[in-house]
Amino acid sequence: MIITRSPLRLPLGGGGTDLPSYYRRFGGFLISAAIDKYVYITLHQTFAREIIIKYSQLERVESVDEVQHPIIREALRLVGLDRPNLEIASMADIPAGTGLGSSGSFTAALLKALHTYCKNLVHPSELAAQACDIELVKLGEPIGKQDQYISAYGGVTCFQFEPDDQVKAWPLRLSAETLLNLEDNLILLFTGYSRSASGILKEQHDKSQQDDAEMLENLNFVKEIGFCSQRALEGGCLEKFADLMNAHWEFKKKRSRSMSNPQIDEWYEIALKNGAIGGKLIGAGGGGFLLFYCNDKKRCRHALTGAGMREVRFHFDFEGTKIITQ
Repeated sequence: MIITRSPLRLPLGGGGTDLPSYYRRFGGFLISAAIDKYVYITLHQTFAREIIIKYSQLERVESVDEVQHPIIREALRLVGLDRPNLEIASMADIPAGTGLGSSGSFTAALLKALHTYCKNLVHPSELAAQACDIELVKLGEPIGKQDQYISAYGGVTCFQFEPDDQVKAWPLRLSAETLLNLEDNLILLFTGYSRSASGILKEQHDKSQQDDAEMLENLNFVKEIGFCSQRALEGGCLEKFADLMNAHWEFKKKRSRSMSNPQIDEWYEIALKNGAIGGKLIGAGGGGFLLFYCNDKKRCRHALTGAGMREVRFHFDFEGTKIITQ
């Protein structure tokens, strides 16, 4: 049996500039952090002449072409597996549709398991590129490349998205003290509901392609916030980073009316009045998780959990997509 896992992620600056509709014209940049919440894939060879697939549904099919799950079908095709004697199952620490990049993590973990089964060695950059090819090209999803790349690489990582589709990745240069303080002072809370990222991101994609001046100006500014966040974090200026989180959230809300809602706005205000000095909604918007940087984490935690939110505690992950057992 092969078991792989792939981390979920928290964007720390520049999110949204990783969509091809933007970076192919202007170049994109963002900072992302992998966390110790994972998507798991198990795969093993069976004696039955069928492919068994277990996720939120159960599939039993006799050929790859019959597989209904689009990512699993395209991943099997990509690695050239057409043998009908496999069982594939997935599990996750966090529900899908909550803004932590579960789809990209799922694709990376699945490809890692299939390549391991085929005895193929793949570098994180190749694994991420293949995951992006499946989701963005073969399936035509209007999403970015952040999730696939940070899940493959892990760590707290800078990504530069070039107009020619090349992606450069390097670790954010954090001191040990800054890294520990950053992790200690961030708090992640679940809003209680999920949403589909595709609808919100499609609006951004369409407006970018239509040369919508307001959208392009917004994304240019968000990219600059990414560079400013890099300088603040590498310089150990965590309060400056927190201020940039607030600025990012204000501009992010302008991209779509679906980005926030009165309940999210209320939680955000409660946090800022109770020990948080910066924060934003994670992912495409509309639900999922709120992330705050706090100078009084205990007070913020009590205020927000008392207001109906659920905290998810985490640490950073520095291993990326990996094999647990084979």
